[in-house]
Amino acid sequence: MPKYIFVTGGVVSSVGKGITVASIGRLLKGYGVSVSVQKLDPYLNVDPGTMSPYQHGEVFVTKDGAETDLDLGHYERFIDLDLTRSSNVTAGDIYSSVIAKERRGDYLGRTIQTVPHVTNEIKSRMRQIADETGASVIVVEVGGTVGDIESLPFLEAIRQMRNEIGRDNVLNIHVTLLPYISATGELKTKPTQHSVKELRSIGLQPDVIVCRSDYPVTPEIKDKISLFCDVERHAVIAAPTVDTIYEVPLILHEQGLGQLIVSRLGLEASAEPDLDDWSAMVERIKVPKEPIPIAIVGKYVELPDAYCSVREALYHAGLDHGCDIEVSWVRSEDLENGGLDAYLRTVKGIVVPGGFGPRGIEGMIKTARYARENQVPYLGLCLGMQVMVIEFARHVMNSDEPNSTEFDLETGEPVIYLLPGQKDIENMGGSMRLGAYPCKAAPDTLAGRAYDDQVVYERHRHRYEFNNAYMKVLGDAGFTFSGMSPGGDLVEITELRGHPFMLGCQFHPEFKSRPYRPHPLFREFIGAAKKTLREGGQHPLPAMSVEEYKA
Repeated sequence: MPKYIFVTGGVVSSVGKGITVASIGRLLKGYGVSVSVQKLDPYLNVDPGTMSPYQHGEVFVTKDGAETDLDLGHYERFIDLDLTRSSNVTAGDIYSSVIAKERRGDYLGRTIQTVPHVTNEIKSRMRQIADETGASVIVVEVGGTVGDIESLPFLEAIRQMRNEIGRDNVLNIHVTLLPYISATGELKTKPTQHSVKELRSIGLQPDVIVCRSDYPVTPEIKDKISLFCDVERHAVIAAPTVDTIYEVPLILHEQGLGQLIVSRLGLEASAEPDLDDWSAMVERIKVPKEPIPIAIVGKYVELPDAYCSVREALYHAGLDHGCDIEVSWVRSEDLENGGLDAYLRTVKGIVVPGGFGPRGIEGMIKTARYARENQVPYLGLCLGMQVMVIEFARHVMNSDEPNSTEFDLETGEPVIYLLPGQKDIENMGGSMRLGAYPCKAAPDTLAGRAYDDQVVYERHRHRYEFNNAYMKVLGDAGFTFSGMSPGGDLVEITELRGHPFMLGCQFHPEFKSRPYRPHPLFREFIGAAKKTLREGGQHPLPAMSVEEYKA
């Protein structure tokens, strides 16, 4: 029988449950225990695919095409797993399934209730991931905060699970915040006490309390929490704010959390976890290194979590090159009226990530032009590839007409367009090209040299594609179509010949990057940026003034 670790959160949201869960998974893997992870999200959306990035941050796409919570990205990066749609369950998904069963008559005319029908559906999803993965331990994160009304069915389901599979097979971990009161100079435990009281009121007693704090958690604080929350002293774990999230597994290990889990659940595990490589990686991260300034020019930069995987993939590549990445967040709308030099003159590389809708697009197109004219390494991801194509087509045709039909339905030069199979779609959720698709990289190109294999599988999340009718005119002018679908009908990677590094890919390589195994395209991009830094370059052409850009 698989064991389950349930992780809940208290006091405030975004307290760090996702990183805690990912760190627990890393620890268990170090002990030689097979592990899988699941996120239970209480919102009524079926998935975050149609939600604004300002609402929910990045949408992380799994290899089987599920649009999921950004925490799954942390899980994959820490544990080095390729998760599936079974790893993200929402209240909207659960209720949709229950209602569909009721409409089919599966419940034989019974009255449908939260208990037992909704809770049974939740429990079935937790058992499903155990069956699919065969993992010894399933770590389940319950989204939201204890006390939220929408979380109650999920909390009731994990309460029932503990009774059904036996208390020895379940461990409850509660992550809370210890707020710091500057007037008195102390951490306060009262919110944690109330959070645990709320948890107890629905029949759940935490076995472990992880205390998030921006300040050191003293032994006296731990003693107090142990006493008032009825948790053993060694099961009160401090999780201080650190410079790098990848240090968290080591901090939890130092306080004995891994050994506590192994002992409590009776797991067959090695005496000590193998964390040597992880420790060495963290040490490399913490050592000061040569900084490389990189601009991320996007639509949602006010919330950096909208580009969480992009940011982490840049850090991974920087670590591989022995450099620190200094990210400059640039709002694409701010570039639409010119003045790019003020934002981009000091950077040694530019990333234009994905996004949807016309807002800020002209600023991205001008960014691609700036990178092309000034020989600045450029990496375009999904939308970033499309604006690179639009900019080059405008340059080649000496016209502002080339565009995407996403932004201008009436454009006479639709270099990016909607595939025929996408034109009559009414329901937007889950209707894009999603998940891993093969891409054949051409030899003797940037992409071909970056990838060890000629055929790679990369994750997609988009609806619009490159219009192959423009391959010849753009190819003759300097574009190389260095990555194609195996049938040759879809352009996956474009490059600009004669440029130090100007590459756009229709997929999202950031989803496959790992801290100790950076994605090849990010690795090569940072290598080019490092070379630009070392050679003292960026401006082989005269810098343009704001007035020239406006013109």
